[in-house]
Amino acid sequence: MDGQPSFPVRASDMERDRVLRVLSDRVAEGRMSHETFERRVDQVLRAQSQAELAGIIHDMPPTNRVVGRLTGLISSVSQATARLEAAWRAPRLPRFMLPPPGLTRIVVGRAPGCQFILTDLTVSRFHAEIYRHDDGWMLSDLGSMNGTRLNGWRLTGPSQVRPGDEVGFGNSSFIVASS
Repeated sequence: MDGQPSFPVRASDMERDRVLRVLSDRVAEGRMSHETFERRVDQVLRAQSQAELAGIIHDMPPTNRVVGRLTGLISSVSQATARLEAAWRAPRLPRFMLPPPGLTRIVVGRAPGCQFILTDLTVSRFHAEIYRHDDGWMLSDLGSMNGTRLNGWRLTGPSQVRPGDEVGFGNSSFIVASS
């Protein structure tokens, strides 16, 4: 015996992942058709030995560093443009001006007695209140049916409000601004 095992060595998950990475890189580089890629991925998933895995990618050219870096650069530029596009398409919300220094409390709702009246039917008659506290302005829900949100989170108790925060009363949303 020459020290080599006479039985095939079982393929590990890490080796399968490496072969799948090689295949996906070649598809991204345009060196392989999608049909060939799918067929070879199926072969990788069925492979039982390291020799079978090696046979799947034996005809693939070695990785080109320039092409790899170029592909990475294009990917990062694409991600950046996707983030910019998502930010550009975000809705522009109206401003909710915090009260001037003379006022200490504002009630938000549909009722005529509120200081900030909204005509949206998802807003309760007396929906929420904003009041001055030692730490600044606080927002509190007044038991509304559809809830009050601060930065996307539904309020369960009083929370501090700062300029730039997003507040929501029912389906109406605003960006808080200082006066």
